[in-house]
Amino acid sequence: MTGTAPRRSTTPRRSTTPRQLHLLLSATNFAQGLGAFSVIGIVATVSQGMSVPLHEAGLLVSLYAIVYAISSPLLVSGLGALDRRHVLIAGLSLLTAGAGLAAIAPSFSILLLARALMAVGGGLITPVAAAIGVATSAPAERGRVLATVFAGLALAQALGVPAGAWLGGILSWRATFGFVFLISAITLLGALVLVPSNIRVETASLSVLGRVLRQPRSMLAVSFIVLFIGCNFTLLTYLAPFLAGRFHLSSSEVAGVLMIYGAAAVVGNATGGALTDRLGAARTLVLLCAVMICVLPVLTLTDLPLLATLPLLILWSLFGWSVHVPQQARLAQLDPQRASVLLSLHSAGIYVGSSLGASLAGQVLKISDPHWLGPAGAALAVLSLASLGFVAWMQRAPGANLGAQRS
Repeated sequence: MTGTAPRRSTTPRRSTTPRQLHLLLSATNFAQGLGAFSVIGIVATVSQGMSVPLHEAGLLVSLYAIVYAISSPLLVSGLGALDRRHVLIAGLSLLTAGAGLAAIAPSFSILLLARALMAVGGGLITPVAAAIGVATSAPAERGRVLATVFAGLALAQALGVPAGAWLGGILSWRATFGFVFLISAITLLGALVLVPSNIRVETASLSVLGRVLRQPRSMLAVSFIVLFIGCNFTLLTYLAPFLAGRFHLSSSEVAGVLMIYGAAAVVGNATGGALTDRLGAARTLVLLCAVMICVLPVLTLTDLPLLATLPLLILWSLFGWSVHVPQQARLAQLDPQRASVLLSLHSAGIYVGSSLGASLAGQVLKISDPHWLGPAGAALAVLSLASLGFVAWMQRAPGANLGAQRS
């Protein structure tokens, strides 16, 4: 099942309650998510401040995603034998250092280097925080604990973009990175105080990861999240300048609209679970794809007034961020014995998808105009829908389950 045998879980030191530890882990995910998503709101201001084209400034999103997606599964699996406290603190240290460097970066190339450091750190934080949460909780309360641990990431997804846009608008884009540095540093200090040593958890090895990567059906199933998140980020990467240009909004007004988007995303995280319970994972994902295919082109191709656009924006955010619960449930059902590896690849796939979307959006803006961002995102939603059909067909093929067990 995994590369090492299950080991005895270690509870927090006497001065730290489990609740305090789990809230701290949620804060680490908030810091990581803030570092990942707040830059989306300042792409345009970085473009102006660094005198680089807008499509090149989008590399701040796509580079983070690429580095995270490559480094996270490799480092988490390769460092599986190390104390989780040390790995978590290393991740927070890299995130803090990268954010500090970004805030004072003298050139765009140094800024990209800082983003790469933040991504390596972030790729350690989220999966290790989840592992610590599991190791320090009883089986009966594990779901609630993991919900607490990942609440910070959901909150960062909702608030990161508008917070970045607001700080970048009233101060500068450097203030946004400075804020990430401050939050990361505070969280790092909290981890040094609250996270106990010798937390032993069941971890996957590089060999198990390699076997999953060589299984076509599993990788095609994981590809769904890549394509679906890419669909979202095709417009989301440049949403702030799109809103400002389309509706002639000020920076504070853009931040307000992005806050509405973020609030809908928080509701979407909860909605995904309810839809999965009612419809099942696969049917929920089909529904989400259908909404993206219909809504995204209307958002950008039609010149609707702001009041008519806001309901579409809310609908896009609500269903766009409902994806994680049904997709994770689907992966766990697909191969229960390797669910932990598949779920780690799901996390990496989020950032591969955001890189794909940001890169596609940059190419659209390079050869055309923002009107075509919606159709480009919808095209990825069509591909994600097709991936669901291919996996379902492979599952019905003779010997499919036997092949999965042998691989």
